[in-house]
Amino acid sequence: MKDLVSRCPIEEIMQILSGRWPTLLIYYLKEGTKRFSDLRRDNPTISHRMLTLELRKLELAGIVRRTDFDGYPRRVEYDLTPSGGALVPLLEALGDWWDDNTAPLEGSAAASAGEGGGASRD
Repeated sequence: MKDLVSRCPIEEIMQILSGRWPTLLIYYLKEGTKRFSDLRRDNPTISHRMLTLELRKLELAGIVRRTDFDGYPRRVEYDLTPSGGALVPLLEALGDWWDDNTAPLEGSAAASAGEGGGASRD
């Protein structure tokens, strides 16, 4: 990952949060501490390797905290750091924006499909 010194903080956070998984992992971790297997269950389409890489990236960025426990079987838990928790309201605001703004888009797509602007199912 690139050094976190940049001219644009938006560029830096987007480097960390971009992709399919980082924001979803933060969203699932907002509920509290989870084991690796819990996160795999919450995200069944993510591979073991990809989950490991994404959690490591979020940990290096100071967003996620990893706790290893001694013993067998090995137990590892993940939770949000305070700065990771500070991202939760921003992600919820994005979800609210989606709810508020996609209905007009869906309505306009249906209207243009009816006007010959889209593919017909007939």
